[in-house]
Amino acid sequence: MKVLFTGIQPTGLLHIGNYFGAIRNWVELQGRYRSFVSIVDLHAMTIAYEPSRMPEQVFQLALGLLACGIDADKTILFIQSEVPGHADLTWVFNTLTPLGELERMTQFKDKASRHRKNINVGLLDYPVLQAADILLYKGQVVPVGEDQIQHVEFTREVARYFNTRYGETFPECEALLTATPRVMGLDGESKMSKSQGNFIGLLEPREEIWAKLAPAKTDPARIRRTDPGTPEICNIYSYHRLVTAEPELSETIAQGCRTAGIGCLDCKRRLLNNLMGVLDPIQERHRSLEGRRNDVRDLLDRNAEVCRSDAARTILEVKERTGLTPTWKI
Repeated sequence: MKVLFTGIQPTGLLHIGNYFGAIRNWVELQGRYRSFVSIVDLHAMTIAYEPSRMPEQVFQLALGLLACGIDADKTILFIQSEVPGHADLTWVFNTLTPLGELERMTQFKDKASRHRKNINVGLLDYPVLQAADILLYKGQVVPVGEDQIQHVEFTREVARYFNTRYGETFPECEALLTATPRVMGLDGESKMSKSQGNFIGLLEPREEIWAKLAPAKTDPARIRRTDPGTPEICNIYSYHRLVTAEPELSETIAQGCRTAGIGCLDCKRRLLNNLMGVLDPIQERHRSLEGRRNDVRDLLDRNAEVCRSDAARTILEVKERTGLTPTWKI
């Protein structure tokens, strides 16, 4: 099978944007590829964080991913920093990467503007570490949305830089474009994010989710209950499209909005019911996993061993190619 690689930062609680925008797709793809899902804690160091909280954030993310359906028998879920090869290969790639390539990266410009007091080398070098993440396992497929294509293309360029100078070693990975929706926050103005406070957490209880949904922004044209609306411009309807099946979606929600046959609060109550149909099983699995924390730790330890073994083979090959390993030690 082809190798699939993806990663996610342990920067906070998982929310429905994470799930519908990425994780659900990873779950659907596992089994079709040799899948690696990495908790990329080294990437998380590029912005200010509380060191004492990091271990539990990493572990809670592992629990959350497993609760969402990441299957230990189909996916190698591991912690990035437990595999030294990621940092080793990043340095090798640093010696090949033109500075201008990094300065043009959209993500660097965005993060630098949001973290002006901490514009560190790691922010600039983030794409090189990301390329090392993928290529350390000879990744061939990277599931991304359209906004992340730039990083996959950069990884392809890094592979070409290395292969041109030292000989054919790394595959030029392909972006696996998926129908991953850009889930907007409850404010309807920016992407759902914990830092923005506009999120619905995967593990939040029903009553807390309703407290967020009830006042959430809807179609501004619907000032009164009798006003007709346009569902396609309503943020609540965008959530319905994630969790509400036909014919309820088109016949009850969309048509009811257009004809004022359903009020916004009724629409939100229906959304809550359908959303909890997705979240209840996730929350139940999470509660079960919380009671088996040692089993999850053992799984992460085993997977780290698998990844270190894979990484060691790649690093040895890189050293041979670059002349860093004396021939008498091979």
